[in-house]
Order: sequence, then structure tokens, then C-alpha cells
Amino acid sequence: MTYEYEKVATPGSGLRLHLNENTAGCSPAVLDALRAITSETAAFYPDYSDAIAASCEHLGVLPSNLLLTNGLDEGILGATVAALRSRPATGAPEAVVIVPAFDMYAASADAAGATVLEVPCRENFEFPLADVLGAINPRTRIIFITSPNNPTGITVARESILTIAAAAPGALIFVDEAYADFSGISLIGTPALEAQPNLVIGRTFAKAYGLAAMRVGALVGAPGVLAPIRRVVPPYSLNVAAAVALPAALRDRARYAWYVGEVRESRQLLYDALDRLGVRYWPSDGNFVLARFGDRSQRVIKGLLERGIYLRDRSKDHGCAGCVRITTGVVAHTRRCIDAIEEVLCDER
Repeated sequence: MTYEYEKVATPGSGLRLHLNENTAGCSPAVLDALRAITSETAAFYPDYSDAIAASCEHLGVLPSNLLLTNGLDEGILGATVAALRSRPATGAPEAVVIVPAFDMYAASADAAGATVLEVPCRENFEFPLADVLGAINPRTRIIFITSPNNPTGITVARESILTIAAAAPGALIFVDEAYADFSGISLIGTPALEAQPNLVIGRTFAKAYGLAAMRVGALVGAPGVLAPIRRVVPPYSLNVAAAVALPAALRDRARYAWYVGEVRESRQLLYDALDRLGVRYWPSDGNFVLARFGDRSQRVIKGLLERGIYLRDRSKDHGCAGCVRITTGVVAHTRRCIDAIEEVLCDER
């Protein structure tokens, strides 16, 4: 089986509630920083000093514990390639992916020559700890865990992650915390990250900080964990725009706090609307909500598209038949989305 990343439409207009982007846009301070780029700085290889310092301050880590990457996607690919360089004595190396999951995990592992083992979540998307432990074997080289999960928004218990890390000392445990800004829960800054030598945490500045187009992410881990990944990631993978945008975004704490608050309010507004409509959903710790419209899902997606609103069809994901993922960002956008869903479902009646 071949795995590929599903690249969906990225329209230049309309309300984009299908890619979990920051629907408010970046901080105005980012635009000021970009305007300050000169012809000389555009011609020179970037200096990452400010970006590294700002990221370390933000995350509370030392530079030796941080690796900036060209989006978290590059971090996922780099970690995968580094982990798979250690080949088992017999057979192909294996990557464990807990599904449903972000498809970059399987795509990266497959591209790097691993056998992908998909471990399904249990009923109601319960984390399958026993099944993951049962999948670990001498060929296991990397295990992907997303917390909060995408597309469900469910946070994985810290104890489950540490149990898996202890059970697979020969594997890299990649914990994707792309949505941790909204959950407020992270392994970064905990003793476990230093104590468990096979843990690496992935973060992105695309979601809460509105830098998706800048392509800037980060890996956090013990120096020994990051060392083989540093050998894989190119030395100048962030362009100058990302290098100057990141410190500006991180220093605008008021903007960050405001947007996280908008997400929180938007999630509750969407919960209330789905309750009124009798639509099943899963409470989320991310900036999105997974809702099961069942056999009405395609009607909802099409109906909102006709109104200029994009939602993400997740019905092909494991356990997600009839499910739609809806980004919950700016409150005004969420209200517009709710009105449109109600129109479509009421027209059906």
C-alpha cells in the first residue's frame, strides 16, 4: 500500500474552515517585520539568532533542546528519516500510526521505506494503549502520537505516552503537539521530556500564530534525540521571511491570547448549535470540532461550499464515516458557519 498526503483545495477567497488555519490572520507586527526586509537581507542566507532566542523563551527550553523546521511537516519527515536510519536485523523497519491521524505520518514513513502499521482507535476514539503496546516489536523505529488528536481533538493522557516510550526504547516517540496552544497541555517543560531519551515533541506556529504560509515549526527534545535529526534537516530550511516573522509573532502575546479566547468561544458556540440540531460531535481541545452528520455530511459540505464556506470531509478516515471537521477560529466566522449549517439542514426538512 502506498501512502500520500491528501492535498486539498486552498482557495484564495471564501471562508476557509477546512485546514485548521488561523482565520484571523497573523499579528500586524509580523507584517511590519516583513516590510523591514531589505534587498541585502533577501540576498543573504538567514540569521536564525532572533528566531531561536524567541522560540526558546516562548517554549522555556535551551537552544540545544530546539530545532526549527520548515513547517512541522519537515520536522515529521526529518524525524522519520533519522529514526529509520537504524535498520532491523531482518525485515523492514516499522512505523506505528494511531488512526485516525494526520496523513503526513504514514506518507513520510512510507516514502522513507518503512512498513506502516496502523493501530485503530477504539470505540468513540478511545486511545488504544494496549493495542499500541502490542504492536511494538524489534522492528519498530518510530511511533506517532498526536495530542490533541487530529481530526478528533481528543488529548492523549501523558501517562499513556510515557508508558509507550518506556515500552519501545529502540523507537523514536514523535508526539505531535500542533494544537497544544489551544489545549494548554504539553510535555514541554516536564521532567519526563529529559528523563525519557526517545521522546521528541513537534510544534507548529501555523495555528495559534497565523504563520501557516511562512512554513515554520519546531522540534523539542533532549540534545541526543535531536542530534540525528539535525543531520537530516537542511541548514537553511527557513527562509528569511519566516526567520523575521516568528519573533514578531511570538512577542505579540495579546494577539495570541485574544485568538485562543476566540477559539474557545467558537468551540462552545458550535457545540451548542450541534446540540440543537441533534448532531453528534466530540469535545475538542484543538481549534476545530469533528461532527458526525451521517448521511447528511455531503449535503452539508456541498451546501456550505455554495455559500463560500469550506469544511473538511473526514469520512474516509478510520472510524469517521459521515464526519466533517470544522475549524473554530474567529467567533464571527463560526456564527456565519452555524447559520449556513442550519440553513442547509432546515432546507432538507
